[in-house]
Amino acid sequence: MLRIRKFAAIDIGSNAIRLLVANVIEQENKSPKFKKSSLVRVPIRLGQDVFTDGNISPENVERMTNAMKSYRLLMDIHGVESYMACATSAMREAKNKKAVVERIKKKAGINIDIIDGKREAEIIASTDLHNVIEKEKDYLYVDVGGGSTEFTIFSNGKIKTSRSFKIGTVRLLNKMVDDNFWKEIEKWIKKNTKDFKRLSLIGSGGNINKLYKMSGTPVGEPLSYIYLNAQYQFLQSLTYEERISELGLNPDRADVIIPATRIYLSACKWSGARKIFVPKIGLSDGIIKTLFFETSKKDKSASNILSF
Repeated sequence: MLRIRKFAAIDIGSNAIRLLVANVIEQENKSPKFKKSSLVRVPIRLGQDVFTDGNISPENVERMTNAMKSYRLLMDIHGVESYMACATSAMREAKNKKAVVERIKKKAGINIDIIDGKREAEIIASTDLHNVIEKEKDYLYVDVGGGSTEFTIFSNGKIKTSRSFKIGTVRLLNKMVDDNFWKEIEKWIKKNTKDFKRLSLIGSGGNINKLYKMSGTPVGEPLSYIYLNAQYQFLQSLTYEERISELGLNPDRADVIIPATRIYLSACKWSGARKIFVPKIGLSDGIIKTLFFETSKKDKSASNILSF
């Protein structure tokens, strides 16, 4: 028997806000399949407000509210059975976050969960990585956002440790990360990867996805550290305008792609990784999986009570 269920994830990041609607296909005696139905991304850079001023500006509160109203309508049209809206680094630090959350609940009917860095790393790590991870190999998973970056180490197919750092593309653009912070990340990566001889990187986030697409690498094949470093030098040689006109990058991608690449390259350097796998998954995918398994548990518990 085939059953198709629809779930939605809203990722309120520091550089953009995304709505992912996914189908979960259930079949008897088979693992569920997760298939993207729709992805809508709006370039509302909350981190620019929060990391420089401490508050989300009235203009962006209005834009965010309108985006959430649109997302509410889209979820209704898709027939979504359950959703989760998670806000990360920028919203965590916004002084007016409580007022913004209340306004969006009232105007758009959407409840927002402001999650901490640890919870963010857990949700990201719950994504479906079986197509990338080989049990006998070791990996450093790096998810670069606008306000924070989550690092997770996989060994023997299991999570060994994870940590969230307040380093992200929007913070770097605003020169809010000093050398001591870079040294702290270097120390953590080296300490937790020193026992692994042939570790590979897994990169997630919009910037690494774009770099992967630009490279023309066949799906499933990794990027090389050498390629990524060469691309970093090339991107830096172009002006912001040239990155838009010549490379076709969106205006809100053309500036953040350079600091994002620097984070991935640094992680490779400090961990000794020379290959970067890019499975195109992130927080939104993790939210979908979390929602599905949570609702499945509730359904199972309810059926057990009824049968009793």
